[in-house]
Amino acid sequence: MDMEEMIIKTKDIERAYPVPDGEPFYALKNITLEIPKGKLTIFRGKSGSGKTTLMNLLGALDQPTAGEITLQDQVITSLDEEACGRIRRKQMGFVFQSVALIPIMTAYENVEYSLRLSGYDGDFEERVKKCLKMVGLGARMHHMPQEMSGGEQQRTAIARAIAHKPQILFADEPTAELDTNTGLQVVKIFKNLVEQEGVTVIMTTHDVGLMEVGDKVFELEDGEIINVQ
Repeated sequence: MDMEEMIIKTKDIERAYPVPDGEPFYALKNITLEIPKGKLTIFRGKSGSGKTTLMNLLGALDQPTAGEITLQDQVITSLDEEACGRIRRKQMGFVFQSVALIPIMTAYENVEYSLRLSGYDGDFEERVKKCLKMVGLGARMHHMPQEMSGGEQQRTAIARAIAHKPQILFADEPTAELDTNTGLQVVKIFKNLVEQEGVTVIMTTHDVGLMEVGDKVFELEDGEIINVQ
């Protein structure tokens, strides 16, 4: 019997966009899924398949046109923007394709700044150093973004996203700008975070080579889930 705990559940999610003088465009249709807690889940699909739209809905960055999303027994689709903002700040971390580090701050300062924004109440210095060591940047924490490679910048962005101890880390195409080897290193960091911090990681990718590293993989095409493994 499978007693695996689910952190997110969706039921019949749809996301439609109005089209002038025509039928609405459905970016997502009939999405019903469950995301296991403390695992690495991957949404895979070509550009335009709906994977980023789905991630934005699960991360409370957008609301579906129809359907219901439950985060740990709380229905988040009925919450207002202020309540969604609180959930994002406290319970979620985000890593995007463009790392968007603050260029005038060191790696350490970028991570520390995110702790201040989230209202983290622990020891800042201890947490920042731990997060940068977890992503393999213990020796690079006082470097500026322009002094780092693309992979190092993305790892700094991951440290920043997990610093406030979110339950869920959303990573949208985090390896798209990286070569295959560097991309695999980033995914390995996600696997370590799952094991060491108990974080649930949800990432999107169009890279077929990354599929086997996910604990659960949902394949999307034209706004629908066509395969689960």
